[in-house]
Amino acid sequence: MADRRIEDLLRELAPQVLGVLVRRHGQFDAAEDAVQEALLAASVQWRDEGVPGNPRGWLITVAARRLTDEWRSESARRRREEALAVMDPEPVSAAPDEQPGDQDDSLTLLFLCCHPVLSPPSQLALTLRAVGGLTTAEIAQAFLVPEATLAQRISRAKKQVKTAGAAFVMPEGAERAERLRVVLQVLYLIFNEGYTATSGADLHRPELAGEAIRLTRAVHHALPGDGEVAGLLALMLLTDARRGARTTADGALVPLAEQDRTRWDAALIAEGVALISAALAAAPLGPYQLQAAIAAVHAEAACDADTDWAQVVELYRMLDVLAPNPVVTLNRAVAVAKVEGPRSGLALLEPLAADDRTAQHHRLHAVRGHLLELAGDKDAAREAFREAARRTSSLPERRYLEGRAATLAG
Repeated sequence: MADRRIEDLLRELAPQVLGVLVRRHGQFDAAEDAVQEALLAASVQWRDEGVPGNPRGWLITVAARRLTDEWRSESARRRREEALAVMDPEPVSAAPDEQPGDQDDSLTLLFLCCHPVLSPPSQLALTLRAVGGLTTAEIAQAFLVPEATLAQRISRAKKQVKTAGAAFVMPEGAERAERLRVVLQVLYLIFNEGYTATSGADLHRPELAGEAIRLTRAVHHALPGDGEVAGLLALMLLTDARRGARTTADGALVPLAEQDRTRWDAALIAEGVALISAALAAAPLGPYQLQAAIAAVHAEAACDADTDWAQVVELYRMLDVLAPNPVVTLNRAVAVAKVEGPRSGLALLEPLAADDRTAQHHRLHAVRGHLLELAGDKDAAREAFREAARRTSSLPERRYLEGRAATLAG
């Protein structure tokens, strides 16, 4: 099996193995450390000796042994050994057709990593490490922070979960609904960072976008009747379908209106459209469904000119009522400009200049530049593009914005 296939298998099995250990033995922090050691051992041993017949059982056994060894070194060795004696892990030699620990706890684990005691950055890091199966180094590289900083963040998060006394069970009722909201938000943030990196030389971080889609598929599989879960998955698929057309061969950004839509992934579009169509017909309307519906309108248009912009405007209006935030208003302004003219779009942007969440963000200045250019005010547009370029940490976006400003200076 190629190295890449081993990595994919380990990433898929990591949350299942961790779920088994936490469910059996508790102590999420110690169990997570043990699983990471088992994954490291597997990545080395399987490349040399081949993948065992029951890779999941192998990982459970090795991780459980690491956990037991760690506990034996502590002062409460005898008491913990007595507790473990009645819960011996499966042997490594388990036959391939055996399914030890058949219960998949990945969703429970995802809810635990999104515990409300954790800050959003900690939720992101812990989710990617414990549920996504990414190493600390991979997560640090994705978010462009030192590995030591990321390791400390994960360590603090695990301690916070332990201190909070969080039980390894699926929450119920109102708590489950609230925790699901956080889970979806975390997955959406992971996807967005993968689709448009906030900093660095590359526009995309495909490993993050792909992991977000994989995890959202798992949530949708477990909660197939939830319209917002289906909406988020559809939104990710419809958005990721454009990835191949968003950059040129040398990595330069290509805006939506100029993309070669024949390069969009037709299979992802078909799946996304089917998902959102079913969700809109059967579930209460939610923000992710509305965003997915907007993405579907774009996906079904042969070119920018064929887009049903009036429908897009109406969907954004509904979204602005249901879940108002400055990013929605920013996107709505672009759509309104297509239907009512650039001055109408610029009028929507005016309140955002006084909003702390957007006043310093490069996207506000970039959209202003675009609408000012459409309105014929080239000087103001040029300055807006220059300001946007100064404020972004993404090199592809900066080059694109500087290019727009230079074009207007000619």
